[in-house]
Amino acid sequence: MEPMPETTPSGPPKDWLKGFWSLWVTQCQGAFSDNVFKFVVIFSAMSLYPNESDQDRLVSLIGALFAVPFILFTMAGGFCADRFSKRSVAMGIKCGEVLIMSLGAVGLYLGQLNLLMGVIFLMSAQSAFFGPVKYGLLPELLAEKRLSWGNGIVGLGTFISIILGTIAGGLLFDAFDNQVNTGFILIALAATGLTVSRGISRVPPADPAKKYRLNFLGEFWKQFSYARKDFVLLISVLGSTYFWFLGALVQQAVMIYGRNELQLSFFNTSILFAMMAVGIGLGSLAAGYISKRKIETGLIPLGAIGVSVFSFLMGQSGLPTHQFGLFLGCVGFFGGFYIVPINALVQHRPDRRRKGSIIAMQALLSWMGILLAAGVYFGLKTLGLSTSNIFTVVGFVTLAATAYVLWLLPDSFLRLLLVLLTNTIYRIRIRGRDHIPDKGGVLFVCNHLSYVDALLLFASIDRPVRFIMSNEVYRTWYIRPFAKILKVIPMPTGQRPRGIVQALREASARIKAGEVVCIFAEGQVSRTGNLLPFRRGFVRIMRGLDNPIIPVNLGGVWGSIFSYERGKFLWKMPKRIPYPISVDFGQPMAANSQPEEVRQAVRDLARRFEGSTK
Repeated sequence: MEPMPETTPSGPPKDWLKGFWSLWVTQCQGAFSDNVFKFVVIFSAMSLYPNESDQDRLVSLIGALFAVPFILFTMAGGFCADRFSKRSVAMGIKCGEVLIMSLGAVGLYLGQLNLLMGVIFLMSAQSAFFGPVKYGLLPELLAEKRLSWGNGIVGLGTFISIILGTIAGGLLFDAFDNQVNTGFILIALAATGLTVSRGISRVPPADPAKKYRLNFLGEFWKQFSYARKDFVLLISVLGSTYFWFLGALVQQAVMIYGRNELQLSFFNTSILFAMMAVGIGLGSLAAGYISKRKIETGLIPLGAIGVSVFSFLMGQSGLPTHQFGLFLGCVGFFGGFYIVPINALVQHRPDRRRKGSIIAMQALLSWMGILLAAGVYFGLKTLGLSTSNIFTVVGFVTLAATAYVLWLLPDSFLRLLLVLLTNTIYRIRIRGRDHIPDKGGVLFVCNHLSYVDALLLFASIDRPVRFIMSNEVYRTWYIRPFAKILKVIPMPTGQRPRGIVQALREASARIKAGEVVCIFAEGQVSRTGNLLPFRRGFVRIMRGLDNPIIPVNLGGVWGSIFSYERGKFLWKMPKRIPYPISVDFGQPMAANSQPEEVRQAVRDLARRFEGSTK
C-alpha cells in the first residue's frame, strides 16, 4: 500500500514539480512511441497496396482500429483514475506497453499486416487507460492558476513528441529493410517510460469507494448528463470532440495528398505531419502564455477562425509543397489556440470527485469523433471529392460551428475582442487574483477611472462578472451591445427609488446564486483621477448575505485615452502603446463592511500600485 502524499494546505503535493515533469516525460515517451509504430504500420500498408483507392481504405481502417479501443476502454480508464492512485495506474499501464511493443516487434519481424493492425488496437487500448490518468493528474499536481500553463507545457511536449515520432517513423521505415529493429527500439523506450513513471507524485484515490459499471455506455451517459447541467462544460466537451475529429480528418487527407498529389517520399510526407504538430505545439505554448494564469476562453473563437481561414487556403489546387506545409502549420497553430482553454475548462469545472470520469467521458467522445472522421473521409472520397476538396469542407464546417457557438455564447466573442485589446493597446498586470474564490457569489467593489474599466476587469479574470451600470451609460449606443453581452444590471438614475431598489435586489440575488457582481461604488467616472467617496448601495446589496467583498483597484488607467485626464475623453494621443495598467484584488472583506472600510482598502491597493511604479 502506497504511503499517502505530503500535501500543502492548498492541495498539490509538495513534490508537485518532480511529479509534473515525470508525468510529462512519461506522456511524451508514450506519444513518441505510438506515432513511430502507427506510421511504420501505415507506410507498410501503403507500400503493399500502391493503388489510391486501396490506400484510402487501409488508412481509414487503421484510423478506425486506433480509435475503437478508446471508445471501448476510456470509461474504464476514468474509473481506474478515480478508484485507484493515478500513479499506480500509470505504472501498470507502462508495464502493459512493454509487453505490447514486444508483440509489435514480432509482427514487424514477420511483416504480417493483420498482426500489426491487432497490435495497433492493443497499443491504443493502453493509451485509452492512460489519457484520464494524465489529465486527471494535472489538476491534482497543479494549482488552478498554473493549470493553463501546465496544459500548454503538456500540449507542447506531446506535440513535439508527435513531431519526432512522425519523423522517426519515416526515417526508420526507410532505414531498415526488416522493421524488427524498430520494434527493439520501441521496447527500450517503453521500459524507459516505466522507469520514469515511478517519479510521478503519489496522490490518494479521488473516490476509493467508486463501483465499476460494466455497461460503459451507461457510465458514459451518466457523466454526459452531469456535463449537460453546466452549459459551458458541455460546450467545452463537444468542442474537444470536434478538435480531434478535425485533426483525424486532416491527418488522413494529408497522408494521401502528400504521397499522391505532391509526390513526396514517406519521409517527406512525415515532415508534413511534423509541420502541423509544430504548429499545434507552438499554438499551445502561446495560448498558455497569453492566458496569463487564467483560463482565457477568448482564444477559442480566435483559434477556430484561424483554422477555417487556413483550411480554405489549403484547399487551393496546385499549391507548391512549401506553401501547403506552411498553411498546414498555421492550421495547427490556431488549433493549439483553440484546444488549450477547452482542456483547461474540462479539467477545472467538474467537481473533484468527478474529474476523472468527466475527462474520461470527454476522451471517449473525442475518440468517437476520430472514428467518425475515418468514416467521413472514406465517405467523401467515395462521393468523388478530391483530397483538396476535403480541406475546403473542413473550412466551411469549422466556420459554421464557430458562428453557432458565438451565437450561443456571445460573451466568448467579447472575450475574443478583449484578447486582442489587452495584448495590443493595453498590457495588464494582475495581482491578488488568488483572493478571488473559484466558485460562489462575491461582490467586487472597484474604483472608476475610465469608460473601459468594466472591460479591463472582465479581461483580468476567467469568471463571468455582472456589472452594475447607470441607465444613462447603459443606453449609450456604443455601450449597450457590450452591456447586453455582459448581462449588465442597469441602475436607474435620478429620483427613482423603486427602480434602484429593484436593481440592488437583482444584484443581491445574483450573488446569492453564486455569481460575481461588480459595483463602481463612486457612482461615476472620476474627472480628476482621485478616489471619490463611496456610496452605500453595496451595503444594501450585501444585507443578509455572508459572501465576501473583494476590493479592487485599477492602477494606471488614469491617463489612458478612455479617461478624463487633460479634460478630454478619447480625443487625445496615447502616451504609450501598449499602455501599462494594473488590476489589484485585495483580501476578502466581511459582507457587513462599511463604505469607509472598503474605500480605505481600495486606497491601500492604489498606494501599493503607486509605490511599485516609482
